Amino acid sequence: MIVRDAQIGDVKAMHALVSCYAEYDRMLFCSLSDLYEQIHSFKVVEADGQVVGCCALKVLWEDLAEVKSLAVDQRYFGKKVGSQLVAACLDKARTLGLHRVITLTLEPIFFEKLGFRRVDRQTLPMKVWSDCAQCPKQDHCDEIALDYTL
Repeated sequence: MIVRDAQIGDVKAMHALVSCYAEYDRMLFCSLSDLYEQIHSFKVVEADGQVVGCCALKVLWEDLAEVKSLAVDQRYFGKKVGSQLVAACLDKARTLGLHRVITLTLEPIFFEKLGFRRVDRQTLPMKVWSDCAQCPKQDHCDEIALDYTL
C-alpha cells in the first residue's frame, strides 16, 4: 500500500468512498466539484492500483487544521489504512508549521488510539463550524470533537 497526495485521477474513487459513508450519515457529502477544488488537501492510500482510502487536512487558521473526510474501503478495514492516512495528515500539518489538529467524528476511539484527546466542542473556534451550515444534523450534532497537539 502506498500513501500519497491525491491526484485528479483519484477524485471519482474518493467521491465513491466519501459518498458511501455520507449515505449512512457517517460524514458530510462532498460533491465532485468540492473534491476537485480541495484536491490539494487530500491524501490517498493506493493498493493494487486502486484508491482504497482518503483523508483531508483542512487548514483553518495559522495554528489550527482539521482532519476530515476520512473514508476507507470496508475491504481494507483492520489494515491500518485509516491510521496511515491520519499520520500522513499530521505529518503535513507539522511540515506546514501548525501546532494543533482537530477532528469531528463519530469514531472517537479510532482517533484516541492515534493520540487525539476529546475536547468540548464549544471550545473550538467558530471557524471550525463552517461545514456545519451544510449539515442536516446541525441542530442535533452527534459528532465528538478531538484534539491533537503537534
